Amino acid sequence: MKDKLKAYIISIVIPLVIGGISAMLTFNNMNIYGEIEKPFLSPPAILFPIVWTILYILMGISSAIIKLSDNENKADALIIYRFSLLINFFWSIIFFNMRAYNFAFVWLIALWLFVFYTIIKYSKINKTAAYLQIPYLLWITFAGYLNLMISILN
Repeated sequence: MKDKLKAYIISIVIPLVIGGISAMLTFNNMNIYGEIEKPFLSPPAILFPIVWTILYILMGISSAIIKLSDNENKADALIIYRFSLLINFFWSIIFFNMRAYNFAFVWLIALWLFVFYTIIKYSKINKTAAYLQIPYLLWITFAGYLNLMISILN
């Protein structure tokens, strides 16, 4: 029981720390969200850290389920997940610090593909773990809409 709890805590802390570091590296440039032309359905800036915190927690729970499974394919699935975290980390830097909106959109497509692939890999190991990734994929889809429209409008 103690090992399971430790696995869950570590698995949740990892995406929270990665997201937190990315946010700290882009904090000084977050003001551009208020300055750029945004499309219809753009949420207020305060919503982003709330949503990302929830998503990181779900991602962590999901990865812990996979990590604790006895499935022989869990290592491959977790590698794909880790790549998605790495891609996720750099998106904010590309978008906010570099203001490379078009490149950020392409980068976001790569993230979407990795998360989709993670869901496929997870679904072969544990359906619940796969389902916990779906809000992440939906948010990235929405972020893709925002990113593309910001690219067009700016």
